[in-house]
Amino acid sequence: MIKFQKPQNLNGTELLAELNAAGIVITEAPVEDNGFLWLDIDSSDETKATPIVFAHNGTTVAPEATVQQKLASAGLTINELKEALGL
Repeated sequence: MIKFQKPQNLNGTELLAELNAAGIVITEAPVEDNGFLWLDIDSSDETKATPIVFAHNGTTVAPEATVQQKLASAGLTINELKEALGL
Protein backbone atom coordinates (compact mmCIF):
# COMPACT_ATOMS: atom_id res chain seq x y z
CA MET A 1 0.00 0.00 0.00
CA ILE A 2 1.31 3.41 -0.97
CA LYS A 3 0.19 6.65 0.70
CA PHE A 4 -0.93 9.70 -1.29
CA GLN A 5 -2.51 13.00 -0.33
CA LYS A 6 -6.28 12.51 -0.65
CA PRO A 7 -7.86 14.51 -3.51
CA GLN A 8 -10.53 16.97 -2.41
CA ASN A 9 -13.24 15.40 -4.61
CA LEU A 10 -12.48 11.70 -4.42
CA ASN A 11 -14.54 9.29 -6.48
CA GLY A 12 -12.98 5.87 -5.97
CA THR A 13 -14.57 4.30 -9.04
CA GLU A 14 -13.38 7.09 -11.30
CA LEU A 15 -9.90 7.08 -9.78
CA LEU A 16 -9.59 3.32 -10.33
CA ALA A 17 -10.56 3.80 -13.98
CA GLU A 18 -8.04 6.63 -14.40
CA LEU A 19 -5.24 4.55 -12.89
CA ASN A 20 -6.16 1.47 -14.92
CA ALA A 21 -6.24 3.58 -18.12
CA ALA A 22 -2.65 4.60 -17.37
CA GLY A 23 -1.64 0.96 -17.05
CA ILE A 24 -1.49 0.96 -13.25
CA VAL A 25 -2.93 -2.28 -11.94
CA ILE A 26 -5.24 -1.76 -9.00
CA THR A 27 -8.28 -3.84 -8.27
CA GLU A 28 -9.19 -2.87 -4.72
CA ALA A 29 -10.91 0.37 -3.79
CA PRO A 30 -8.70 3.12 -2.40
CA VAL A 31 -8.60 3.35 1.40
CA GLU A 32 -9.11 6.79 2.98
CA ASP A 33 -7.43 7.56 6.29
CA ASN A 34 -7.01 10.94 8.00
CA GLY A 35 -6.73 12.98 4.80
CA PHE A 36 -4.58 10.41 3.07
CA LEU A 37 -5.34 7.88 0.38
CA TRP A 38 -3.82 4.42 0.38
CA LEU A 39 -3.55 2.57 -2.92
CA ASP A 40 -2.66 -1.07 -3.27
CA ILE A 41 -0.31 -0.67 -6.24
CA ASP A 42 3.17 -1.87 -7.09
CA SER A 43 5.88 0.46 -5.78
CA SER A 44 7.24 0.80 -9.33
CA ASP A 45 3.97 2.54 -10.30
CA GLU A 46 4.17 5.21 -7.58
CA THR A 47 5.84 7.79 -9.83
CA LYS A 48 3.27 7.24 -12.57
CA ALA A 49 0.31 7.28 -10.12
CA THR A 50 1.29 10.47 -8.26
CA PRO A 51 0.26 13.01 -10.94
CA ILE A 52 -2.95 11.06 -11.65
CA VAL A 53 -3.99 11.12 -8.00
CA PHE A 54 -2.98 14.78 -7.70
CA ALA A 55 -5.05 15.79 -10.76
CA HIS A 56 -8.06 13.65 -9.85
CA ASN A 57 -11.27 15.63 -9.43
CA GLY A 58 -14.04 13.08 -9.10
CA THR A 59 -17.68 13.76 -9.57
CA THR A 60 -19.69 13.90 -6.39
CA VAL A 61 -23.09 13.38 -8.02
CA ALA A 62 -24.24 9.85 -8.77
CA PRO A 63 -24.68 9.21 -12.50
CA GLU A 64 -28.23 8.96 -13.81
CA ALA A 65 -29.42 5.35 -13.92
CA THR A 66 -30.16 3.83 -17.33
CA VAL A 67 -33.61 2.54 -18.22
CA GLN A 68 -32.32 -1.01 -17.82
CA GLN A 69 -31.00 -0.23 -14.33
CA LYS A 70 -34.28 1.41 -13.32
CA LEU A 71 -36.26 -1.58 -14.55
CA ALA A 72 -33.86 -3.99 -12.83
CA SER A 73 -34.42 -2.18 -9.54
CA ALA A 74 -38.12 -3.01 -9.97
CA GLY A 75 -37.29 -6.59 -10.90
CA LEU A 76 -38.19 -6.19 -14.59
CA THR A 77 -36.42 -6.60 -17.91
CA ILE A 78 -37.16 -4.64 -21.08
CA ASN A 79 -38.72 -7.74 -22.63
CA GLU A 80 -40.99 -8.22 -19.62
CA LEU A 81 -42.07 -4.57 -19.85
CA LYS A 82 -42.78 -4.89 -23.58
CA GLU A 83 -44.79 -8.03 -22.92
CA ALA A 84 -46.77 -6.33 -20.16
CA LEU A 85 -47.52 -3.41 -22.50
CA GLY A 86 -48.48 -5.76 -25.34
CA LEU A 87 -45.67 -4.62 -27.61
